Amino acid sequence: MDGSFKRGNNNKQLNVLGSDLEPCTSSKDKNEITTGFYRDNCCNTGPDDFGLHTVCCIMTESFLTFSKSVGNDLSTPIPEYNFKGLKEGDHWCICASRWQEAFEAGKAPKVILKSTNIATISLVKLQDLKKYSV
Repeated sequence: MDGSFKRGNNNKQLNVLGSDLEPCTSSKDKNEITTGFYRDNCCNTGPDDFGLHTVCCIMTESFLTFSKSVGNDLSTPIPEYNFKGLKEGDHWCICASRWQEAFEAGKAPKVILKSTNIATISLVKLQDLKKYSV
Protein backbone atom coordinates (compact mmCIF):
# COMPACT_ATOMS: atom_id res chain seq x y z
CA MET A 1 0.00 0.00 0.00
CA ASP A 2 1.62 3.27 -1.07
CA GLY A 3 -1.14 5.68 -0.06
CA SER A 4 -1.80 6.88 -3.59
CA PHE A 5 -5.21 7.23 -5.14
CA LYS A 6 -5.46 7.79 -8.88
CA ARG A 7 -7.89 10.42 -10.16
CA GLY A 8 -7.20 10.74 -13.85
CA ASN A 9 -3.61 11.98 -14.08
CA ASN A 10 -3.48 12.84 -10.37
CA ASN A 11 -1.56 10.57 -8.01
CA LYS A 12 -2.63 12.43 -4.86
CA GLN A 13 -2.01 10.44 -1.69
CA LEU A 14 -4.58 10.04 1.08
CA ASN A 15 -4.44 10.48 4.82
CA VAL A 16 -5.66 8.00 7.46
CA LEU A 17 -9.05 9.74 7.44
CA GLY A 18 -9.49 9.04 3.71
CA SER A 19 -9.11 12.62 2.45
CA ASP A 20 -6.24 14.32 0.62
CA LEU A 21 -2.93 14.18 2.49
CA GLU A 22 -2.04 17.60 3.93
CA PRO A 23 1.49 18.98 4.44
CA CYS A 24 3.27 18.08 7.67
CA THR A 25 4.46 21.55 8.59
CA SER A 26 3.70 24.28 11.09
CA SER A 27 3.99 27.99 10.49
CA LYS A 28 7.27 28.03 12.42
CA ASP A 29 8.68 25.19 10.28
CA LYS A 30 8.42 27.09 7.00
CA ASN A 31 11.89 27.66 5.54
CA GLU A 32 13.37 25.95 8.60
CA ILE A 33 13.07 22.21 7.94
CA THR A 34 11.80 20.10 5.08
CA THR A 35 10.27 16.80 6.07
CA GLY A 36 9.03 13.72 4.27
CA PHE A 37 10.86 10.90 2.54
CA TYR A 38 10.83 12.97 -0.66
CA ARG A 39 11.55 16.22 1.25
CA ASP A 40 8.29 17.71 -0.06
CA ASN A 41 6.87 18.56 3.41
CA CYS A 42 4.32 15.74 3.06
CA CYS A 43 4.39 12.21 4.42
CA ASN A 44 4.15 10.83 0.89
CA THR A 45 5.46 7.34 0.28
CA GLY A 46 6.30 5.08 -2.60
CA PRO A 47 8.05 1.84 -3.46
CA ASP A 48 11.49 3.29 -2.63
CA ASP A 49 10.46 4.36 0.89
CA PHE A 50 11.41 1.16 2.71
CA GLY A 51 11.04 2.87 6.11
CA LEU A 52 7.46 3.99 5.42
CA HIS A 53 8.01 7.62 6.58
CA THR A 54 4.27 8.25 6.81
CA VAL A 55 3.36 9.44 10.32
CA CYS A 56 3.22 13.21 10.74
CA CYS A 57 4.26 13.92 14.32
CA ILE A 58 4.95 16.84 16.61
CA MET A 59 8.30 16.19 18.23
CA THR A 60 8.61 15.92 22.01
CA GLU A 61 11.76 15.73 24.12
CA SER A 62 10.60 12.32 25.31
CA PHE A 63 10.31 10.96 21.76
CA LEU A 64 13.58 12.54 20.58
CA THR A 65 15.42 10.98 23.53
CA PHE A 66 13.75 7.62 22.86
CA SER A 67 14.57 7.74 19.15
CA LYS A 68 18.22 8.54 19.89
CA SER A 69 18.38 5.67 22.39
CA VAL A 70 17.29 3.19 19.70
CA GLY A 71 19.78 4.44 17.13
CA ASN A 72 18.03 7.25 15.25
CA ASP A 73 19.33 10.60 16.49
CA LEU A 74 16.97 13.23 15.10
CA SER A 75 18.09 16.06 17.38
CA THR A 76 21.74 16.45 16.39
CA PRO A 77 22.39 18.74 13.40
CA ILE A 78 24.07 17.22 10.34
CA PRO A 79 25.22 20.26 8.31
CA GLU A 80 26.50 18.22 5.35
CA TYR A 81 22.89 17.08 4.77
CA ASN A 82 21.47 20.54 5.53
CA PHE A 83 19.74 19.01 8.57
CA LYS A 84 19.45 21.41 11.51
CA GLY A 85 18.29 18.78 13.99
CA LEU A 86 14.80 18.57 15.43
CA LYS A 87 13.56 20.05 18.66
CA GLU A 88 10.36 19.86 20.65
CA GLY A 89 7.44 21.27 18.66
CA ASP A 90 8.89 20.57 15.20
CA HIS A 91 6.74 18.59 12.78
CA TRP A 92 8.36 15.57 11.12
CA CYS A 93 7.33 12.51 9.10
CA ILE A 94 8.57 9.48 11.01
CA CYS A 95 8.58 5.80 10.12
CA ALA A 96 5.39 3.97 11.00
CA SER A 97 7.39 1.19 12.67
CA ARG A 98 9.30 3.74 14.84
CA TRP A 99 6.02 5.36 15.92
CA GLN A 100 4.64 1.92 16.85
CA GLU A 101 7.83 1.13 18.78
CA ALA A 102 7.60 4.45 20.65
CA PHE A 103 3.89 3.84 21.30
CA GLU A 104 4.64 0.46 22.86
CA ALA A 105 7.34 2.10 25.03
CA GLY A 106 4.99 4.91 26.14
CA LYS A 107 7.04 7.55 24.27
CA ALA A 108 4.95 8.18 21.12
CA PRO A 109 4.71 11.77 19.93
CA LYS A 110 1.43 13.47 19.02
CA VAL A 111 0.08 12.75 15.53
CA ILE A 112 -1.52 15.03 12.95
CA LEU A 113 -4.06 12.70 11.32
CA LYS A 114 -4.78 14.91 8.29
CA SER A 115 -1.06 14.78 7.46
CA THR A 116 -0.50 11.08 8.23
CA ASN A 117 -0.51 8.84 5.17
CA ILE A 118 -3.13 6.09 4.94
CA ALA A 119 -0.28 3.62 4.30
CA THR A 120 0.50 3.93 8.02
CA ILE A 121 -2.44 1.74 8.96
CA SER A 122 -0.68 -1.24 7.39
CA LEU A 123 1.55 -1.19 10.52
CA VAL A 124 -0.28 0.91 13.12
CA LYS A 125 -3.86 0.71 14.37
CA LEU A 126 -5.94 3.77 13.51
CA GLN A 127 -7.43 3.74 17.00
CA ASP A 128 -3.92 4.09 18.48
CA LEU A 129 -3.13 7.01 16.18
CA LYS A 130 -6.40 8.68 17.18
CA LYS A 131 -5.43 8.43 20.88
CA TYR A 132 -2.37 10.57 20.10
CA SER A 133 -3.97 12.96 17.62
CA VAL A 134 -3.94 16.72 18.05
